Amino acid sequence: MHGRVPEDLAVVVDAAGAIMVWSDGARRLLGYEPAELVGRAVTDLLAAGLPESTRRHVEEGRRWVGEVALRHRDGDRIVVRLQGTPLLDAEGRRLWLVTGTAPVYPPVRAERGHAPLWDLALGQLPVPVAVYDRDARLVGANDIMSEVMGRSEEEMKGLTLWEMEPSPPFDTYDRLQREVLRTGEMIFHEQYATAPGEVRPHAWSMFLSPLKDGTGTVQGMSATVFDTTEQSWARRRLAVINEASLRIGSTLDVHRTAEEMAEVAVTAGFADFVTVDLLESVLRGDEPWPLPPDTPVTLRRAAQQSVLQGCPESVVGVGGTVHYPVGTLPLRTLAAARGARHRPGDPELLEWLKASPARAETVTRYMIHSVMMVPLRARGVTLGLVHFLRHRTPDSFSEDDLLLAEDIVARAAVSVDNARRFTRERRTALALQRSLLPERLPDLAALDIAYRYLPTGAGADIGGDWFDVIPLSGTRVALVVGDVVGHGIHASATMGRLRTAVRTLADVDLAPDELLTQLDDLVIRLDREEGPEVRGEETSGQVGATCLYAVYDPVSRRCTMARAGHPPPALVTPDGGVRFLDLPAGPPLGLGGLPFEASEVRLEENSLLALYTDGLIEASGHDVEVGIALLRQALSNPADGLEETCEQVLRTLLTGRPADDDVVLMLARTAVLDAGKVRTWQLPPDPAAVARARKMAGEQLAQWGLTEAEFATELIVSELVTNALRYGGAPIELRLIRDATLICEVSDGSSTAPHLRRARVFDEGGRGLLLVAQLAERWGSRQTATGKTIWAEQPLPAGA
Repeated sequence: MHGRVPEDLAVVVDAAGAIMVWSDGARRLLGYEPAELVGRAVTDLLAAGLPESTRRHVEEGRRWVGEVALRHRDGDRIVVRLQGTPLLDAEGRRLWLVTGTAPVYPPVRAERGHAPLWDLALGQLPVPVAVYDRDARLVGANDIMSEVMGRSEEEMKGLTLWEMEPSPPFDTYDRLQREVLRTGEMIFHEQYATAPGEVRPHAWSMFLSPLKDGTGTVQGMSATVFDTTEQSWARRRLAVINEASLRIGSTLDVHRTAEEMAEVAVTAGFADFVTVDLLESVLRGDEPWPLPPDTPVTLRRAAQQSVLQGCPESVVGVGGTVHYPVGTLPLRTLAAARGARHRPGDPELLEWLKASPARAETVTRYMIHSVMMVPLRARGVTLGLVHFLRHRTPDSFSEDDLLLAEDIVARAAVSVDNARRFTRERRTALALQRSLLPERLPDLAALDIAYRYLPTGAGADIGGDWFDVIPLSGTRVALVVGDVVGHGIHASATMGRLRTAVRTLADVDLAPDELLTQLDDLVIRLDREEGPEVRGEETSGQVGATCLYAVYDPVSRRCTMARAGHPPPALVTPDGGVRFLDLPAGPPLGLGGLPFEASEVRLEENSLLALYTDGLIEASGHDVEVGIALLRQALSNPADGLEETCEQVLRTLLTGRPADDDVVLMLARTAVLDAGKVRTWQLPPDPAAVARARKMAGEQLAQWGLTEAEFATELIVSELVTNALRYGGAPIELRLIRDATLICEVSDGSSTAPHLRRARVFDEGGRGLLLVAQLAERWGSRQTATGKTIWAEQPLPAGA
């Protein structure tokens, strides 16, 4: 080992290992001048590798203590016990303070008249340092520490911290010092305190390190203090930005996004009062246009937040209109497209305050002393203006605060613009959805119907739920409820196509199970034609929709139903009993290859049938079983009217909350056609039955007072019965129904459907159906369980 007596040294090294500060003690110990080493790698001084434990602590950024072999300038090897302490500079970068921790030797003086080297090293360190003995009494402190403590070194020598200042936080410091002296372990402590004459608290980072002799016995301790105020405020600003990133934009609702921005700024302690004003076009979801110069602007207050309840009172409440005339400070801020900070004494702000006595009175009453205005801009377009005010926080807004405010507002602006775009798309999808749903229900003698359609809440896409009421032949009515998988405009468009398809298939008078089979093929075909690039889905062949199709006949009181993966309907009997019909479930539309089954139920007059989509019974707060139970409860005591019953059901299941999914509810109360309006005859397979059928039809029309329709009706009956005898088979039935129209039906045992064709000149047949089509307003055929039925409708005579 080198013969020189080890001296104290202090070196500051950056994260890359380059020497930043080379103390005078280090120069005397190793012989290097600062100019020779500053900027060089500290590893150049090593005479041997670092011990394994020391190297590991360095890599992990932890404090380390150990003996290290250093190289003197003249080439000699010096072993010194060193201590490395991690630090942060004013910009938050990691540094290392490397100090000598060898036993304190008797003071070695340099040249004549100079102070001891230990005194020089301690006094020239750029950070506050103090040394205490084993009784926690001050041995020495440099000038910077004296400034921090507010006392000279001579006044503090020999005293403990408790004797210097027996009050917080010095009582805590004293306890920590004694803990270090007892355990021999370093302690890191952070403290926040406000210096005399200052309003902003300072942050201090303290390293309390034991001083040990060669035997490892603790002889005292050193306290190194760093002012980390700027780093602390930088961390605070980063915390505000992180909070803004997490909380702003949690929904796709413009108002809620504006509220979240105001809440973040206030709850984080950044501002005492915040207002957010947005252009009305933004709130509507329209595309904002660049603001024309020298033109007044009207905005609407979207959100505001205060540290106090109702304080300060806003001149304009949430939802109110805010006008920015030409030449005013807010309008100039919008035109500049960047934020600005002001104090009440600024001429521009005074001019803005004088324009509104109420605004000026609010500023005076609550002693608002600092204001920032930051434009809300996204994608190059201005969306609104945000005001930040301070009245309880003593600090005025700084330039760093303005940068932070602009960062928060910029993040919020993107979320607001996303919410605006979503609002526009949702409004378009909702308009498309409503245009594709029935505008009004048809007048029906068989059913009394009420319905409700509720789109999803404001923060979600519109789904593809739909319903329909389709009048069929013979006064029958088809009820349809469906739900397309997915949300948005594409789901609404698919819903419209399926609804059109159902209406087309219903006009053919297909049975419910056959109709769902045809609809299933259509969904599969649509899925293949569009593909994932159109739908935005990963694969094709997915489930497209669910559907429930029911046909009610008021003459027979039979209701035939089939469902494709849809929730079963609920039936309320006239005596108040509620049950869910046990229909074969059937696969959802789009799977293909699986059959659908129809089920028939005989309904009593005044029964109530409830059809709905899964959005009614499924919710985030409960499962489907609970929703079914709530629906049963709501229907068990229905209101007097169907409209009131609809409201009662929605109140019970939704409890005032926005729907998580689209909701369709359709209630149908059954009626039975008066027996006096229906007349049925069984006809023998005899050509003579044609004349008899004409006669019976004429007599029945006379009883109904419809003699004006006798001629046309007799012709229709003659042609239809003749066709049944010639091309059909037994049993043959003739039925007349008087409802909103006069309906003539002829059924036979053949399933062959008739076709309308134009007869040639010398053809003996082919003119019967053409004659029927000319006499009737509508005509058609439908399949039955025993064959087919051909029907024709005529308008009732005037005044009938």
